[in-house]
Amino acid sequence: MVRVRHLDIQNFRAIKMLDWAPSAGVNCLIGPGDSGKSSILEAIDLCLGARRSARFTDTDFHLMDVANPIVITVTVGALPDDLLNLDTYGDFLRGFDANTRLIEDEPRVDVETVLSVRLQVGADLEPIWSLFSDRAAAQGLERGLAWKHRALLAPARFGHYATTHLSWNRSSVLNRLTEERPDLGAELARAARDARNGFGGAANIQLAQTLQTVALTAATLGVNIGQPQALLDAHAVSIGDGAIALHDQTGVPLHALGTGSARLLTAGLQRAAAQESSIALVDEVEYGLEPHRLKHLLDSLGAKDTEMPLQVFLTTHSPVALRELSSSQLFIVRKQPNLHDVRAPGQSDHVQSTLRADPEAFLAKSLLVCEGPSEVGLARGLDQHWADLSYPSFFALGGSYVNAGGSTPDLCLQRGLILRRLGYRVMVFIDADKPHTQAVLDEVVREGINVLTWRQGRALEDEIFLSLPNEAIDALLAFAEEEKGVEIVAEHVRSKSNGTLTLEAIRAFRAEGTPYTPLTRQILGQAARSKKGWFKSVTAFQHVGRRIVGPSAGQGDAVFFNILNQLLEWTNAAGD
Repeated sequence: MVRVRHLDIQNFRAIKMLDWAPSAGVNCLIGPGDSGKSSILEAIDLCLGARRSARFTDTDFHLMDVANPIVITVTVGALPDDLLNLDTYGDFLRGFDANTRLIEDEPRVDVETVLSVRLQVGADLEPIWSLFSDRAAAQGLERGLAWKHRALLAPARFGHYATTHLSWNRSSVLNRLTEERPDLGAELARAARDARNGFGGAANIQLAQTLQTVALTAATLGVNIGQPQALLDAHAVSIGDGAIALHDQTGVPLHALGTGSARLLTAGLQRAAAQESSIALVDEVEYGLEPHRLKHLLDSLGAKDTEMPLQVFLTTHSPVALRELSSSQLFIVRKQPNLHDVRAPGQSDHVQSTLRADPEAFLAKSLLVCEGPSEVGLARGLDQHWADLSYPSFFALGGSYVNAGGSTPDLCLQRGLILRRLGYRVMVFIDADKPHTQAVLDEVVREGINVLTWRQGRALEDEIFLSLPNEAIDALLAFAEEEKGVEIVAEHVRSKSNGTLTLEAIRAFRAEGTPYTPLTRQILGQAARSKKGWFKSVTAFQHVGRRIVGPSAGQGDAVFFNILNQLLEWTNAAGD
């Protein structure tokens, strides 16, 4: 089963240069919009597709610079015997080292024998397909693939119109399932004639007045047409390529299937035809599919198989799709100043756990990596508060949140490092009540990761109870009672103060207008972050951020307000 081993793209659309060795199984390309994901699929299709011509315009050239030709080189391995024939293709056979992922111009025993197919388009916009090797180019040798061999390499493309594969047209997957081919030329021609003749009688009656007007006008102008008739145009009803299509049991054509059903069926047929065509291209895999059917489609493409039936190149913007895939199947497309980089996240626990818990993070540009759900909730609530004040939303600017789980002090920092090295813009949001490993923190700073934290020794709950104005503390207590119940809040206050402070006493001195003392604030912060804390969920802290902290922080402690402003400035810069 043929596999793409290496892809080289130059000067094609958004891509100035790309050099990538894909995996032999599922290659899910993710990245921001306009990063070139669909262009990669299109390049593979244009280079390997079984077509005799293709239409190009100036806009297909990078920056519309036609002086630099489009050059797409796809190196394929796992070749059938016909393509390994030395007499036919010997000068173009090359080697691919699976360990180094590099191409060697001369094949040898310890590496896989491969062929490189090249598509070039110059200023004349005429595509030229040929085989390529350095030694053949040095000798001035030129050769293309025989048509039957091009058909062996051609990928199956599943676009938004998967129903094109449900009839026997030239590129249909149906032609790859077996050697059977319809040979009904005479019958189809006769059917077309019968359709034209059968239509005429009825149409002449229905259009009699119009036909009479045409006859009179022609006679008046001296145009000899006799008595005109309304017949079907011969060109309109000629039946040819693709005329034979699949229908269901009741005779309804499968072209009438919904987009999702057509895609599912086509993917299954492609898998059945894998021996004949083992490369599939799927742009926006989630298009037209409910989540459960999207999962089924990915299964049909072999996403869960240990032995890969197909080599799949797909793009997605769906967190559902990402959650179904393993991190080894993801490839992040990054647009650099003069090249495109395709990065493999790897299979570390940090990547895989982020993929399961926060898959939408991989689809963002900026990531706020939070120590736990409390920080996620506070940040989201603050973002909503700032949006109420007409600041742009972090989500709207391409941002997302990552919950690191908060199990160890360094976990959030380590996760931020991994994501930063994959090309994301990252800030880590951590507590300061537990020590972090200084070496890890230094590495975070060297990587250019912004660190948002509280004052030394303080966790989130400590900081807000020590920093907010008195009225905001009242609101926090009222919300805690609403969330947890008065008895639990009162017990937490009593426990953390060793019985020296009660909720009733707090109510009494607040009723007299007495402000919270620093010691009372400290006890409330400790009580709020008890094992079953008052606000320890994304939803609860989101309310705290939006309705209490955000509106009141400006009237509280200046250092605390400055920390929140750092978050505001960083999230607002996400769109830069």
